[in-house]
Amino acid sequence: MAAAATEATILELDPSHERAGRVIDDIVRLEKRIFPKHESLARSFHDELKRRNTGLIYSTSGVGDDEEVAGYAMYTCATSLCASITKLAAVKESCRRQGLGEALLQAAVDRCRRRRVQRVSLHVDPARTAAVALYRKAGFQVDATIEGYYSAQRNAYRMYMDL
Repeated sequence: MAAAATEATILELDPSHERAGRVIDDIVRLEKRIFPKHESLARSFHDELKRRNTGLIYSTSGVGDDEEVAGYAMYTCATSLCASITKLAAVKESCRRQGLGEALLQAAVDRCRRRRVQRVSLHVDPARTAAVALYRKAGFQVDATIEGYYSAQRNAYRMYMDL
């Protein structure tokens, strides 16, 4: 089913668009379903979007009133040297294994590349093997293991890609 990602429409959130509020509400609901409460940006999502040089890309599924966000990725271009993908290709369960996460990740990296960023980094739990494999496939490398990043017993890989 890889063709689904090829046909997926990837959009960048325009906060001034009339649908922006609905898109953000969908993303917050998806965020709450996918990530544990202590890792979720749901409570601070609106603040994250207000940060300078932060972008949000997303894809939808369904049609008309049934349309909802299928996945998203958030990135921040902190400087011209380095960007960070803060939420990575979170995809709702019914849309997984169709290449959408890979398409969202690539779109986020492309947005950073257009801003002439030299390096993109991210953090991921090493236990999330599918996510680690996705990032490696996209060209990310493990830079370091950050002890206790998520909690006292949960580490993170810091991964990067030079553009």
